[in-house]
Amino acid sequence: MDLEARKISFVQEFLRLQNEEIVSGLEKLLRKRKAELTEKNFKPMTMEQYNAEIDQAMEDSKNGRIIKATDLKAKIQKWS
Repeated sequence: MDLEARKISFVQEFLRLQNEEIVSGLEKLLRKRKAELTEKNFKPMTMEQYNAEIDQAMEDSKNGRIIKATDLKAKIQKWS
C-alpha cells in the first residue's frame, strides 16, 4: 500500500473514532513527531547567510519594502 492509500485509510479510521482520549493522544503524538522531525532537519544558517539576510533587510528598509508590526498584526487579525 503506497503512502497516499495509507493516509486515506488512516483518515477514514480516524473519522470513525468516538473516544476523545484516543483523538487527544493522536493529536499529541502528531505534534510531538512533527516537532522532532523539524528539530532533526533544522540546520543553522552560516555567517554568510546571516550577513546576507541583514544586508537584504537593510536594502528593503532603505527602499521602503517594509511593513510596520502594528499594520501586520491588523492584517493577520483579518485572516480569521
